[in-house]
Amino acid sequence: MKIFNYAEVLETISPARALSLLTSALTSGVEPAEDPARSITAVPAGQILSMPAAIPGWAGVKIIGLAPGNTDLPRIDGTYVLFDGQTLQLQAMIDGVAITNIRTPAVSALAASKLLAPGAVDKLVVFGTGPQGVGHARALADLREVRECVLVGRDHTKAEAAVAELAQMGITARVGAQDDARDADVIVCATSAGSALFEAADVRDDVCVLAIGSHETDRREVPAELMGRSLVVVEDVATALREAGDVVMAIEDGALAESDLRTLKDLVLGEVEVDYTKPRVFKGTGMSWEDLAVAVGMMSKE
Repeated sequence: MKIFNYAEVLETISPARALSLLTSALTSGVEPAEDPARSITAVPAGQILSMPAAIPGWAGVKIIGLAPGNTDLPRIDGTYVLFDGQTLQLQAMIDGVAITNIRTPAVSALAASKLLAPGAVDKLVVFGTGPQGVGHARALADLREVRECVLVGRDHTKAEAAVAELAQMGITARVGAQDDARDADVIVCATSAGSALFEAADVRDDVCVLAIGSHETDRREVPAELMGRSLVVVEDVATALREAGDVVMAIEDGALAESDLRTLKDLVLGEVEVDYTKPRVFKGTGMSWEDLAVAVGMMSKE
């Protein structure tokens, strides 16, 4: 059995490799609709999440602890347990936070690879200055030339630290404010917000939004009006209706219909027509097959 820590995962799986692993999974027949539902168990300190999956040759489960009250300790911790798909013999234990921090931006980048118009990204605005905000800035910079990168967060000190972290990766960014979204052509929403981060009227008509902040039905980052006039892509329709507050609340508000939703797999396979002159929104909640596809990459350096 192999054991991989956080640093080893980040050294082995680059944003480009993670995107390739996810693409290969979808094009080789993985059906996100067959993914087991995420199990969420309430415990006194917060929640324990269990996310099992199987793809050809492999099976695994990510176990994550969420402790909202943690201050000096991380809010999220966990591990990924990887099994041989035929014998279910244990093959590896992998840092679960690293898997999450790599796969989530990679899934967004996979959607963005199809949802973004050709050419450079003139202005990228990222709401959220934690690992997912930084990870998305890195993944998008790996995918396209980003001419201006802006990070927006509630805590200026944390935002400055995130900018410094990106600088160490060779990515130039600056701390911004909410109104930076007005002329952004790509907006990433990677926060714990419970209400929309901006007004629909305050963003460009051709904006691309990547929203990944929560997997709870009573929280949203994107206004219903924008959802209603956008091409909305989700990882899986049933999963989105079960976990994606941006989708569920927009439907409840009458701005969006279930029939409007398109899936990531159909987008990757070229079965979704993309109009780059209108808003495009990818709403991700995170799925088990994605974790497994990335975890398998740790078993080979290729």
